[in-house]
Amino acid sequence: MNHNGEWQYIKVPLIKCARNTLIKDIQINNEIEWKRKILAQLQHYKKKAPYYTIVIELLQNIFSTDYFDIVNLDLNTLINVADYLGINTNIEVFSSMGLEIKKANAPDEWALNICKALGNAREYWNPPGGITFFERKKYEKEKIDLKFHSVRLTEYKQRQTNFIPGLSIIDVMMFNSVNDISEMLDEYEFI
Repeated sequence: MNHNGEWQYIKVPLIKCARNTLIKDIQINNEIEWKRKILAQLQHYKKKAPYYTIVIELLQNIFSTDYFDIVNLDLNTLINVADYLGINTNIEVFSSMGLEIKKANAPDEWALNICKALGNAREYWNPPGGITFFERKKYEKEKIDLKFHSVRLTEYKQRQTNFIPGLSIIDVMMFNSVNDISEMLDEYEFI
């Protein structure tokens, strides 16, 4: 959110590449001072967000590393945010796992083929949009429980007139304690 209470994107500049470039090969354009720009975009939180200092310190810690590709930035960010929130889980980079994945012949098969390549997947969760094209029988045949989950976005005080849902984890962390965020993360239902 910006100082006018409107949402805005936080952007990391990328080096121009072909449309079919794999995500693992997408490079960051470090000729642009993107870290400083992002931190400057968040300055308006300083006056109203109770967890501003902690969140900015977390971001400064993340930004203290030099990144050349988007995957390592994403990985380090996920690890740091998960650690901050007390989420203890193994985070792996898909492209580094060395999986041999069968080519998908239908839109719902990419997830199925990844689950099969992992060898031990018994559940696959997808947002509700997938209900229209995922074929349950394919997953049942492989003994994988296909679930569609819907997240209930909990309203919290953003210290402005109207609540704007679904902004970012940064906005959530600025205004909520780790315990409150933990409760928010449990607000989902299976459809």
